[in-house]
Amino acid sequence: MFRLWAKEFKDNRMLRDTVIVDGSADTRTHKIFRALDEVCYAFDLSKPIWLDSTVAEFKRHGKARFYQDNFVDSIDFDYLEIHVIEED
Repeated sequence: MFRLWAKEFKDNRMLRDTVIVDGSADTRTHKIFRALDEVCYAFDLSKPIWLDSTVAEFKRHGKARFYQDNFVDSIDFDYLEIHVIEED
């Protein structure tokens, strides 16, 4: 089972969160991208861009923060954080 926790923050307060569960036999990378797509759909956001610093942070810690620089559209929160909380 793969679970990804997504949280939206503004002024150090969590505005909303969701957990995406994926039980497929797909690769970890595909599960992450598919879960992020589901988060963006649920939160009505454009898909963020994975900058080199975002990828490095995700590889190191299993979580990443997407700031305004990662989005083409303007956002009304400080950052979106994703965190892998369970893997097969």
